[in-house]
Amino acid sequence: MTYDKNNIFAKIIRGEVPCGKIAESEHSIAFNDLHPQARIHILVIPKGPYANILDFAENASSAEQADFWNLVRKIANDAGIAARFRIAIHTGAPAQTIFHFHAHLLAD
Repeated sequence: MTYDKNNIFAKIIRGEVPCGKIAESEHSIAFNDLHPQARIHILVIPKGPYANILDFAENASSAEQADFWNLVRKIANDAGIAARFRIAIHTGAPAQTIFHFHAHLLAD
């Protein structure tokens, strides 16, 4: 799959679209989902151009991968959900609607 450099998350990373950012690290960004499916619904995305989790796992550097999962941990701790939350990662249509790897952190 070819990465679309004009998808909404790429525009957020470039600062072209506001996102209500709640945290940022060297390689990743976290923000609240615009259409929450739970009381807490946070998206975490890498800044690199990865279409899905398989692309991320295969092509992201170890520093990018560690940074991403460290931001997930930080967000879970900061949001007070570390003891009980779920992560949803969709790959492929129709489940994945934005083809930039992202994880949904959800908690009720």
